[in-house]
Amino acid sequence: MADVKVKKESSDPVDIENRIKALCQQFPHGITDQVIQNDMPHLEAQQRAMAINRLLSLGQLDLLRNSSGLLYRMKDAQTASKMKGSDNQEKLVYQVIEDAGNKGIWSRDIRYKSNLPLTEINKILKNLESKKLIKAVKSVAASKKKVYMLYNLQPDRSVTGGAWYSDQDFESEFVEVLNQQCFKFLQSKAEAARDSKQNPMVQRNSSFATSHEVWKYICELGISKVDLSMEDIETILNTLIYDGKVEMTIIAAKEGTVGSVDGQMKLYRGVNPIIQPTGLVKAPCGLCPVFDDCHEGGEISPSNCVYMAEWLDF
Repeated sequence: MADVKVKKESSDPVDIENRIKALCQQFPHGITDQVIQNDMPHLEAQQRAMAINRLLSLGQLDLLRNSSGLLYRMKDAQTASKMKGSDNQEKLVYQVIEDAGNKGIWSRDIRYKSNLPLTEINKILKNLESKKLIKAVKSVAASKKKVYMLYNLQPDRSVTGGAWYSDQDFESEFVEVLNQQCFKFLQSKAEAARDSKQNPMVQRNSSFATSHEVWKYICELGISKVDLSMEDIETILNTLIYDGKVEMTIIAAKEGTVGSVDGQMKLYRGVNPIIQPTGLVKAPCGLCPVFDDCHEGGEISPSNCVYMAEWLDF
């Protein structure tokens, strides 16, 4: 009977490093120390640690931390070149900020995820900013706090406030002008439908406009210094709905039709209210575009809201 040959694991450091890199490529979200142990059960802990430390020092692996402990992840060549010469702590902070994407991350959360002292984190953040690898951005949710993100990223609208903010200030006059112009467009469309002298059903259907038509009208007016999206216009149209000036309906639409989403299209038309709404319905909170960012103690709060003060003074 032929002897059975058992394949022995190589103790060559280069082979161990290559195997760890292969595991990282197999699991792109990262591997734990346990994964390496399971794959190479006969490898001594000292050999495993030496191989990992060498890959980290060469900038070929990223060291991350999650709820289950440390993670090792393959680093792409572009990031490796940017972080050349940085120590492991600086690489860890950079990775935490990179994972936050364009919504950014507060220094407090960086401290929690990296488990580094705050003084060390502040030093690393200044160093990364000086290298133009990251940038600090003021958030409209808390103007006195800064979030950090990669230098080349465009901040998310939840951070900047989108089109409704300029230098952290809410552009109430701009929102009011958009509100008036959107309503004016829908009113003129409704009047044109009534003047057509067609049967009531045709008049009603022709009085509706898509959000794309309203968006195109606003863009052609040239009243905005920033590029407005369809979502921005729909936010304004929603405030008109809450005000009782506009109604919305949803219809089925062919795939690829301009303004349609998932085979549906929103249609809007101006309406004349039958009766005046009650005071409670007119509360500014019901049509405030920054309602989600309003909380006590924040930059936007009920206690310093001028619109709430005016409403309560009626």
